[in-house]
Parts: sequence; C-alpha cells; structure tokens
Amino acid sequence: MKIIGVIPARIGSTRLREKVLAPIAGKPMIEHVWERVRQAKKLDEVIVACDDKRIVECIQAAGGKAVMTNPDHPNGSSRVAEIARNHQADVFINIQGDEPTISSESIDQLAEAFRREPSIQVATLAVRRSEAEDYENPNVVKVICDAKGNALYFSRSPIPYYRDVDEGSKIFLKHLGIYGYQKDFLLKYVTWNPGTLEACEKLEQLRILEQGYSIRVIETLHDSWSVDTAQDLEFVESKIKTFLKQSCS
Repeated sequence: MKIIGVIPARIGSTRLREKVLAPIAGKPMIEHVWERVRQAKKLDEVIVACDDKRIVECIQAAGGKAVMTNPDHPNGSSRVAEIARNHQADVFINIQGDEPTISSESIDQLAEAFRREPSIQVATLAVRRSEAEDYENPNVVKVICDAKGNALYFSRSPIPYYRDVDEGSKIFLKHLGIYGYQKDFLLKYVTWNPGTLEACEKLEQLRILEQGYSIRVIETLHDSWSVDTAQDLEFVESKIKTFLKQSCS
C-alpha cells in the first residue's frame, strides 16, 4: 500500500495574513509543518500543494517537494484531491498547512490504520483532553464515537453533555485536523455539495457523515494546535521554542 502525505497550503487567509509564511522560531510556519511530516516513517512521499511560488521556493530550499495547484480550490480537501488525480497511491493523508506542532508519530498512527484495516475509507485523529476551557471553546472541535471507533458526530459544542459529573471530571475527545482518505473515496467526496450540518457547524467532515459514510477516529497521545490568529501564532511559537530547548538540553 502506497501512502502519500499532502500538505495543502494557500497564501490567502482571513484572520492572519499569509499565515503559512508567518515566521515561527526563525522559520516560516509551512516549513515547520513540512519538517514534522517528513519525519513520519509510514509515508512513501510528502508533497506540499500550494498556490503561491513563495511557498514552493520555501519548501524547495528546505529540500522538499512542492507543487503549484489551482488557486481557486474551495478547501484543503479539494487541493489534496488535485494531487491525488495526478499521483498513483492508495491513500492520501491531508495534513493542514497551519498545524506546525503536528506529531510525526500521530501521522504514522493514521497511516498504519489503513495498512492494518484496508476497508477504512476515511480516518482522522483525536486526543483525549479534560480542560474545561477547551471543552467549552467553540474553536476546539469535539468528536464522539461508537463502540467500533467510528465518529458519531463532530461539534463545536461541548459533547458529550455531562449531566451529573463534576466540572473537573469531564473527559472529551478533541478532534485534530488531519485526515486520511482512500484515493477513490477522496475523489468522490470532493464532488458532494455541503450538507445542512456542515453549514450549521462549519465543519467539512460532517458532509461525510451526512452522506452515510463512516469516519474512523484514531486516538493519539499527541495534541496539536492550529494557527488561525496572531494569538495562536504566539502560543504555538512558545510551544515550539520550549520543544527546541528541551531537545538541545
């Protein structure tokens, strides 16, 4: 089974201008993402799919592979699908270009799930958390699963709802924005129109559940933080600087 990791990266962003090129600890954010993804041992290839020559030049200078894609893609999944149409592989893993703290071990977990269970069509990651602030935060997406580990629902609301549990005992699964797709499923998925739930929650993955397909949720021990605002950038930079200090000591 051949598995390709794809990092979709667009230069336009609404809340943080050109965020994929924003400097973090002396490197553009997209370079941090690429460095972490290339450390994954279960990927056969890593490609950055972008819409700006500056991103291509950044990744090529670091020794990686970047491909210019259509600038008009509506989302990252569509950009990954363009790569899938032009590359021979069984599975494509979509790693967001604004996740500079993504763990290579988590990526390997996701890739291994497809090798272990080839019937999986789409899978994603989640991490078990208990922080009340994140549980209530609509920017932290939560997921609940069935007994087989398939997603029942994703929401920005606190789920599951704890009726008779103390505040400090609320455990939830925080969804991480990384997906693996069988090639045929990905190419089919990007042709579907958004559904009602996706429109309500502004969560693209709900389109899959509304169509009646399963999303396998793989639980990882490694959390990750995306960057959407200047505050996120500052927070993530502090995390990366701490990691770099620990690795050098």
